[in-house]
Amino acid sequence: MQQNSLMKSTLVYCVLFVAAAMSVMLYYAATKTVGVTDLAQDEVIRPTVQKDNSAPAVPTGENGIVINRSALNTNYFCIPMPESVKAEEVVLENHYMDKELWVCISTEQPKNYEAFYREGSVYGNCENVTDGRFETEKERICLRFALNGVYEYRSIFEDHTLYVEFVSSKEVYEKIIVIDPGYGGEEQGITADGVLSKNITLDIAKALKTMFDESDIKVYYTRMDDSNPAVADRVELAAATKADMMIRIEVSGDENSKLYGTSAVYNSKFFIPGFGNVELADLLEREVVTSISGKACGLVESTQEDQVVNSATVPAAAIRVGYLTNGQEAILLQREDYIRRIAEGIYNAVVKAYEQREE
Repeated sequence: MQQNSLMKSTLVYCVLFVAAAMSVMLYYAATKTVGVTDLAQDEVIRPTVQKDNSAPAVPTGENGIVINRSALNTNYFCIPMPESVKAEEVVLENHYMDKELWVCISTEQPKNYEAFYREGSVYGNCENVTDGRFETEKERICLRFALNGVYEYRSIFEDHTLYVEFVSSKEVYEKIIVIDPGYGGEEQGITADGVLSKNITLDIAKALKTMFDESDIKVYYTRMDDSNPAVADRVELAAATKADMMIRIEVSGDENSKLYGTSAVYNSKFFIPGFGNVELADLLEREVVTSISGKACGLVESTQEDQVVNSATVPAAAIRVGYLTNGQEAILLQREDYIRRIAEGIYNAVVKAYEQREE
């Protein structure tokens, strides 16, 4: 009888202990969760908005976020969160082409958080942050912070505060390249029978993304929608990320509709010892031609019109994947399997480029 009583007491204590432990764990999860979801710009799906280069990246106004720049001994940019917000509801979006960090909070009532950010402030290490504002969408509120450069982030969500540390791309990734799909927006490139070069270059970039996402190579894309970044912004992305190489994708055209084939453009005036512009251009042309079983038109020295290739300070080349003015090649450039083979050629060229650099 005494033994049964002891067993019952033990069972009660065990239940109470487990209940208490679960309560502590749940409280900890709600208030001291480490890490939030990070998205690169090329992973963000947003409606196309024409960028007004004359306007500030993050305009000020009634939705402006107060930035307390008082010196604090911390490496983190500190963003307070309403008490009801959990870590899994927060997503960091790296809009690197716009030099913006978006902190987006999912909520059924985004307007409920407006007063919190109107009345409060962000603080801590703000030296990389130039301005901030919030905007409400259907099921989320986004805090948009304009930055003075391109950064990656390390973050911690703790005690209802998001702590963000800004780090350079090279601190996070060993191998970095920039892919620049030509044209975009009102700049359509060569057109033929309603087919636009800007769509072809973008389709190739999207095919490349599926390949590089499975590799150890970090890729920054100058555009992944129908936007048209300025030449200076495209080139600056490669410099800001200290990219190992920059590859521009273009489509050729000519009055002579019989011309067809693949070529690559390089800047002969900017010499880079070892693996440079001409070596990259040569690899791109050979690998793409091999992948599509096409015709090589040779390497071409850049002209004044090749502004991206001429301005880049890292190994850079433009691959011209075919003539849209050639009827047969125009048909090929609209085929999904052909686009994928072009992307495979570019991907193989990048892999071999790293192998050559390491020799």
